[in-house]
Amino acid sequence: MTLFITSVTALGGLTVLLAIILIFANKKLFVYEDPRIDVVEDMLPHANCGACGFPGCRPFAEALVKSEALPGKCTVSSDEGRESIAKYLGVDVGSAEKIVARLACAGGINVARNRAKYEGMNSCRAAAVVTGGGKGCFWGCLGLADCEVSCDFGAITMNKFSLPVVDEAKCTACNDCVEVCPKGL
Repeated sequence: MTLFITSVTALGGLTVLLAIILIFANKKLFVYEDPRIDVVEDMLPHANCGACGFPGCRPFAEALVKSEALPGKCTVSSDEGRESIAKYLGVDVGSAEKIVARLACAGGINVARNRAKYEGMNSCRAAAVVTGGGKGCFWGCLGLADCEVSCDFGAITMNKFSLPVVDEAKCTACNDCVEVCPKGL
């Protein structure tokens, strides 16, 4: 019986000691975070696209609160959204030059000849691995719509010549389409 009491006492004492250490560490290592960051992040569109130059909406919200950026850099947010953030933070909206994706190829199926018929996964990346795809020009658009699939904003559609068409009103310049394109078009 004394062994049981000794064990319970030792474990209870150890538990209390560890709890005290955790409480002290929590107080000593606490990092203050401005509560405005959460409010500003909730005002942002949560696209995490990187069009603003930051890796996501949370780092952009932190930069806004620290006055390291202006709300106008968020090209995904509406004008009203940017204005409400500026009003909340008491800063100028600022402006960002409207940037949109542009296709650097005019060689659709009506112009560029095929040197081979590609039969495989319906993906530009997969086609590019197989001798650069089936197009006669090695630098041209393969037309398999990886860019259209990658666009979270519905700004890219494929035309009848298998070339992507960018809707400037919907494009946020997030660069996802360029990154997914094996040709960088």
